[in-house]
Amino acid sequence: MEKLGEKRATAAIAVATMIICAVGVFVDISVITVAPIALAIGKKAGLSKQSILIAMIGGGKAGNIISPNPNTIAASEAFQVDLTSLMLQNAIPAVFALVVTIVISSLLSKKAGTSIGPDDLEARGDKSLPGLLPAIAGPVVVILLLALRPIASISIDPLIALPLGGAVSVIATGHIKELIPTMEFGLSKVIGVSVLLVGTGTIAGIIKASALQTDVINIMEAGNLPAFLLAPVAGILMAAASASTTAGATIASQTFAPTLTGAGVPALEAAAMIHAGATVVDSLPHGSFFHATGGAVNLSIKERMQLIPFEAIIGLTSTVVSVILYLI
Repeated sequence: MEKLGEKRATAAIAVATMIICAVGVFVDISVITVAPIALAIGKKAGLSKQSILIAMIGGGKAGNIISPNPNTIAASEAFQVDLTSLMLQNAIPAVFALVVTIVISSLLSKKAGTSIGPDDLEARGDKSLPGLLPAIAGPVVVILLLALRPIASISIDPLIALPLGGAVSVIATGHIKELIPTMEFGLSKVIGVSVLLVGTGTIAGIIKASALQTDVINIMEAGNLPAFLLAPVAGILMAAASASTTAGATIASQTFAPTLTGAGVPALEAAAMIHAGATVVDSLPHGSFFHATGGAVNLSIKERMQLIPFEAIIGLTSTVVSVILYLI
């Protein structure tokens, strides 16, 4: 961001988010990670919250289709293709998505939007911060506990590992007296998202057990549409229904993989088109991504809703490019 400067701040924000997501970080966590820095830069450069959020979301979408994230893994396993090959297959669509992201965020920066206020920036204060080892003690404990499953075949549920890691963090940083207030604060941040995840999971299960996939195939056959279009359409519809890239890519891949390969569509290209399609309308309000990203920059639900069409354009760009690459 320092190299690109304030004039290209939205580009810097988009690229930073893309890199973080591309290395395997969830797209919503990538946005949350970059948000404090993006807000500080946006405040200095006079950018609106909408422009920097689109930059982060678009960069995250571009990085997501070339990352070893669960959605990519689910698609590669369903089609039985190499994970690295699938990541590389969408490299060009990711670049196009990034370019469109920079263009859209730059245009939004020139329009009136919600300005960044002092309350949106993290206050530094004069608090005594812990050292490196106490600060990382909790996350290290969680990682070690979860790593026992692949290493020693000992399965520890995340519902146990994560709170235990939080308790270790509180103790290691010397805040044992504030354990209860800390727990209350942490739970207050995840209650809404947790409820949404239960709902999203329920919707995903209903879709998988329903005849929706059969109806989609019948509609495409009735319209005499080419078989390969089923891939991007399936990704778009399943992600929209579940409001999740991961759920959308997983359901679409597991459901339509036999149909697509049976119709002669190469497995790698079909998986890539489904994966790209799952990023078009994956940020609808009944999913956690919508609220997590809006909360990262303190946007209201109404303001966050107004960005959905721009996100769809970015996702649609990578999808169209992925389809063109298949046709070529």
